[in-house]
Amino acid sequence: MLPAHRMFWVLILLAAAGAGLLYNIIFVAGASPLAGFTYGLCMGATVLAFDRGLILAGLQARIRRFPAWLYVVAAELAYVLMIMAGNALGGLLVWAFALTTDDLTSATRMTARVLAYALAVSGLLVFVIRMRDLIGGEVFVNFMIGRYHKPVAEERVFLFLDVVGSTAFAEAHGDLRAQEYLGAVFATLAEPVRRNGGSVDDYVGDLAIITWPIARGLKDARCVTCLFDVLDRIEADAEAWTARFGTVPRLRAALHGGSVVTAEVGVDRHKIAYFGDAVNVTSRIEALCRPLGVGILISQDLLDRLTRLPDGVRARSLGAHALRGRGAPLAVATLERGHGDMLPVTDLEPRRVAAAR
Repeated sequence: MLPAHRMFWVLILLAAAGAGLLYNIIFVAGASPLAGFTYGLCMGATVLAFDRGLILAGLQARIRRFPAWLYVVAAELAYVLMIMAGNALGGLLVWAFALTTDDLTSATRMTARVLAYALAVSGLLVFVIRMRDLIGGEVFVNFMIGRYHKPVAEERVFLFLDVVGSTAFAEAHGDLRAQEYLGAVFATLAEPVRRNGGSVDDYVGDLAIITWPIARGLKDARCVTCLFDVLDRIEADAEAWTARFGTVPRLRAALHGGSVVTAEVGVDRHKIAYFGDAVNVTSRIEALCRPLGVGILISQDLLDRLTRLPDGVRARSLGAHALRGRGAPLAVATLERGHGDMLPVTDLEPRRVAAAR
């Protein structure tokens, strides 16, 4: 079975293809249903590829920085171009597989009626995608299928990412500028999280909470890969960050996993929330970064469950520490860029016991 986030995109593409099929039935009396399906699929695919930044990503990024009124105009023009490209691709396929009696020129021609219909369908689908982006992709799908309408016990990996120095930035530049800064930092997380199968489930002030179902987060050490992908992306754009904000973001990160109860809560405003010790422990681990003088901490419990670490990443044990609200000390390690052979995670032994303030 496909993961929920992939199933969403399959359903969106099928909806676009279904819209093409419906157009064929309504306006062409069902003369070639498979041709309508193909046109709809191709136009939906090009629009979605552009919207997700898979094609012309630079143009998409520039458009999103425009003022609202200009963004609407530019985005609409961009979608028209994507629909025309999708129509041309669909026409080529329809003609190549003899799904129509039209010649190639007629098959790839965009009519005003097709464009108007495609824009209406694309607008509806993009609205659904925007709602998904607003509350988080996996959360949106889980809401739709009612997965957590009743509480569910499960295991998840948690990654807490805290933007260091955001309070000082706000004091120096004002709250509005600070919010713009945090928004840019959080936007940087989106692609690495999406690529590694995670879900940004919440923002709490200057803290982003990213989660994975335990099997997905552990597979190929995706939870760790995601963290370093984010750091690499920030480092690669260091000059742009300095030019725009006068500083390069620094992050503190905590990784932990364990059992939680996941449930849909709220009446007027619904939210999927996590309850359990794993969430609290991850927060305590993140707070431990400062006294230990490191930017990344991972619990030994989660580290032991990883079969390997990403290439070039090493784990260094920092011992066991007492965490507020937890009886037994918790062993933690920091993750670092390394060279040569990496230590197997089973070889990392706690070296000391200390109390975290």
